[in-house]
Amino acid sequence: MKYKVTGKTVIARIDRGEEIVSSIINICKNEKINLGKVSAIGAVNRVKIGLFKTGEKKYYSDILTGEFEITSLLGNVTTMDGEVYLHLHINISDSTFKTFGGHLDEAYVSGTCELFIDVIDDHVGRKFSEEVGLNLLDFDGR
Repeated sequence: MKYKVTGKTVIARIDRGEEIVSSIINICKNEKINLGKVSAIGAVNRVKIGLFKTGEKKYYSDILTGEFEITSLLGNVTTMDGEVYLHLHINISDSTFKTFGGHLDEAYVSGTCELFIDVIDDHVGRKFSEEVGLNLLDFDGR
C-alpha cells in the first residue's frame, strides 16, 4: 500500500494481495484520523460481507471468492474505546454483472484498490446500544 495526504484527504493505492480493512485501519492509526468518510473502487478476489438482522440482533456473514469489481465501497471512520472504528459497506459485481453487497469485514485486492479518506477535524465515538444491538454513533462520549 502507498498513500499520500493532500489537504484533508488521504489518497491511497492498496495493492494486489493486500487486505483493504486492515489497510484503512493502518492509515487511520498512522495519520491519527478519528473521524472521516471513506470511499473506494477497485477489484477483489476474496470478500467477507455481512448482514445484521435487527429482529434477531445477530450478525451473519459469508465469504465470496472469485473475480469481483468493487462498484462502491463507502463508510466512515469513528472511534470506540480509544481505537479506530470503521463502519464500511461494499457492493461488488461478478463477471455476469450480478451484484452482492453488505457490511465489509475483509476484502483482498486482486488488481488494485483506489481509496479516498476525507478527514473531518472533530471526534465522534461509538457506544453499544442494548436496544438496537449495535455500536451506535455517540456524540457525547470519546
